[in-house]
Amino acid sequence: MKNKSARGSLYGLLVRNYLLFTLTLLVMAAVVFLLWNSWLNSLYQPANWNALLSDPALSDGDYESLRRYLGRAGNDYAIYDSDGTLIYASGSGFDSQCTPSELGLVPLWGGNEEISVYELTAWQGEEPRCLLVRRIFGLDGTPEQTETMVLDGNLQVVYGGFEDGRTGYTRREFLYLTDTRFSDAYLYRETFPDQSGQLMTVLLRNTYITDEIYYQHYNHSWRIWLLFIPLYLAGAGLFIWWMGRKIGRPLRRLNDAVVSQSEGRVVRVGDCGGPREIRLIGESFDRFSDRLAESEAERRRLDQGRQKLIADISHDLKTPITVIAGYIDAICDGKVPPEEVNRYLRAIQGKAEALTELVNAFHEYSKVEHPEFVLHKERTDLCEFLREYLAGKYDEIDLAGFSLEVSIPEHPVFCALDQLQFRRVLDNLLSNALRYNRLGTVLFFDISVEEGTAVLRVADNGAGIPPDRAKYIFEPFVVGSDARSGTGSGLGLSITKRIVEKHGGTVSLSPRPEPGRSTEFVLRLPLASE
Repeated sequence: MKNKSARGSLYGLLVRNYLLFTLTLLVMAAVVFLLWNSWLNSLYQPANWNALLSDPALSDGDYESLRRYLGRAGNDYAIYDSDGTLIYASGSGFDSQCTPSELGLVPLWGGNEEISVYELTAWQGEEPRCLLVRRIFGLDGTPEQTETMVLDGNLQVVYGGFEDGRTGYTRREFLYLTDTRFSDAYLYRETFPDQSGQLMTVLLRNTYITDEIYYQHYNHSWRIWLLFIPLYLAGAGLFIWWMGRKIGRPLRRLNDAVVSQSEGRVVRVGDCGGPREIRLIGESFDRFSDRLAESEAERRRLDQGRQKLIADISHDLKTPITVIAGYIDAICDGKVPPEEVNRYLRAIQGKAEALTELVNAFHEYSKVEHPEFVLHKERTDLCEFLREYLAGKYDEIDLAGFSLEVSIPEHPVFCALDQLQFRRVLDNLLSNALRYNRLGTVLFFDISVEEGTAVLRVADNGAGIPPDRAKYIFEPFVVGSDARSGTGSGLGLSITKRIVEKHGGTVSLSPRPEPGRSTEFVLRLPLASE
């Protein structure tokens, strides 16, 4: 099973998430910077007076809706009726009542005139005076007409004058005339008819940016950067949650499996997800769990085998000991006629010899099963070794009424053998064949080399081994005869199997012996290097 969402390593996951988190922080910083920059730029956002003046809402009296054209803070407008009464103001600072004369002095929006004010140096004893210069520009932006007048300290005309012919001004009229009514804004006017046809005046206050306003606006802008704190906390929380899903969840799954395993419950982790290293730990845990389950099953099997071994030993020891004890009691109690005593003693001797043989078999079995059982191997020609062995056993085989067929190659086949222990292997196989077969049985010994392995076949054409016992033939106390009370301890083949395995080989009972054979044991041994 492949999990595309979890194919990377832990290192890759950390690097990717670190880079992604860094990128997220940069994006957050960029967003906050854009907000901060937008805040500063809002100071320079101009009012759209043309759109305001052309909006039908102005004539309809929906003055509030016109605020959307104001732009930056400080830009405002005020509506006066024909009598100069303030009807509506979008901001503060406008006069609640203006005379038509005062309103008429405010320059028109989009007009082509400019009034400059100059203070004149007063001679000693003279009142201060000011010079006003009105310039009227043409379409090309060059002055076409210039008017001048001088006002005294009481704002009365002492020299010149404008085309309106006025000889003096009030303080408010002077402020409106010289566009100094507001210290930080230009003032313009425009007239429009309302729904009833009454001529209304709108004053447009267009604020300009002073250094004081700019620095005040700039000093307030740092508060926008405080937005970065909750954004950072939200981003960090999101990444912590995400890392918890990618790493914490598979680790919790592994921990649950370990806890379950410690409580004796077998649990498989499977594909726990997460980075490659965590998934490898999960796979290793599953292999460990499987090995542990196999070890537990093997332990139970060994316990059962040990119990069976003890029971079989008890059974095999009990029979001859019971017979010996019974015969001795009969002799001691005078229940045996004098002429039968020798026969009873020979029977006791036979059971004692069988008991000795059984104890020796137990001893040999315990030796080969001991973990410290070690072979003393040397490079040996298996062919020559078998020839010498069979030559020494020929008389025994012949006297037992058995015949022998041998197939040994002329060339040497070298194996690393412990000659003493391997001789015991051959003794066990030969004694089983002689013990459990009838007279006239043919014994076969063959040696060959197959796929780089020495193969020794020991077979006979005797009674054979029942199929129900064939699969257990190498287990302790299993014999090939039908009667459990027959001769033999049932340990010979178990000892044989252990010795062959110690040589690095295998021994098996062939399920399909060669034609003319009923029982065939196949021993495979590794060839010895030069």
